[in-house]
Amino acid sequence: MADENVFAIGAAMPGHYGPATTGVTLTETGFGGAWNVQGDARRPQFAGEVRRLFDIALPVAPNTTARNQTLTALWLGPASWLLVVAGKVAPENFDACRDALDAAGGALFDVTASRVAWTVAGPHAATVLAKSCPLDFHPRAFPEDACAQSMFGQVNALVYRRAASPAFTLMVGRSFARDAWHALCRSAAPYGYEILPARFF
Repeated sequence: MADENVFAIGAAMPGHYGPATTGVTLTETGFGGAWNVQGDARRPQFAGEVRRLFDIALPVAPNTTARNQTLTALWLGPASWLLVVAGKVAPENFDACRDALDAAGGALFDVTASRVAWTVAGPHAATVLAKSCPLDFHPRAFPEDACAQSMFGQVNALVYRRAASPAFTLMVGRSFARDAWHALCRSAAPYGYEILPARFF
């Protein structure tokens, strides 16, 4: 993803880019796993099995999330959720969880390798995202712990507003990572931006 000129806008090396002020920070954000859960949350057997396996109740209101110490569940649709694992350690029981959810009328897919993410923070974070995304990022429209799918430029994206911080996590398909990264950097450049060392979700 890095350019040949490591000091150019769009490079990926940690450091400061653009004007001397820092209006935005960009951080590549990894995760130990990302699993897509599908099923009917109104069915007690399915919902109960999710709670048993993951110790989390799936959010049923559109564009909301739920979280425990190790997982964040993001609502993708009426019958689809993304479970993101905090930290770098991937769970070892994917096969057992998939079989258990299948028996309960649901499905589980490992999509860890198909997504990349960045955390966008700082006083101009919402403005930077809004330059390439039609969502309204004002706190009244996009509160803490909200998530939404939309477009970022020409790329399908999922945006999650992290609680207790003015930061957003932007997730895109891995094959579109370069385009999304360049769009982020171009939008952030007028405010001055700092690329921080990569960290985990």
